[in-house]
Amino acid sequence: MTNEAALRSSMVGLALVMVLVWLWTQSLKKTVITYAIGVSLIAGIVLPDWDFFDRSFSRWTYPVTAEERAAALSRKSQSSRFRVYPMRMVVYVAVYGYAVYRWWMFVTK
Repeated sequence: MTNEAALRSSMVGLALVMVLVWLWTQSLKKTVITYAIGVSLIAGIVLPDWDFFDRSFSRWTYPVTAEERAAALSRKSQSSRFRVYPMRMVVYVAVYGYAVYRWWMFVTK
């Protein structure tokens, strides 16, 4: 699955969640907050695996060089699309777990 397809399917899933929140709560405010939380979650999971974002943070303001592109291509042939880093997973579970918990508490009020 390409990055664009992953982003597209994630956004379609978010749209379905937003429709369900709207039907359940009839609240535009809760639906908009669901959208904001969902886009943040999608950006945190999908974007870091793109070649542009999968490099040092200090390099994000510069275009991808030929060497970085070649390194990214060699990494793609060796591993799956989503690379698991222990600290990344700890941060994801902590931040996104709390965000989803707070969202759920907000929506169910």
